[in-house]
Amino acid sequence: MPNIKGAIKRVKQSAAANEQNSHVKASMRTAVRKADNALVNKEENAGELLKSAVKHLDTAARKGLIHKNTAARQKARLTKKAL
Repeated sequence: MPNIKGAIKRVKQSAAANEQNSHVKASMRTAVRKADNALVNKEENAGELLKSAVKHLDTAARKGLIHKNTAARQKARLTKKAL
């Protein structure tokens, strides 16, 4: 545990940011997985799930959790399955 006041604050900030980032990234992965399964199984709500997955990918890319090209690649692959 750090002794310096600034280092203590940094640890708290890092923990809070890590918690938020983990939540966003986990929900992104879940949305992508659900959309992928729905598209493969040709379910009725596949369009809605695809839209949700794209939204989550854009959010993660905007926050810097994944690279913007990674988000674009995943969106392209999901959209290609939809066609």
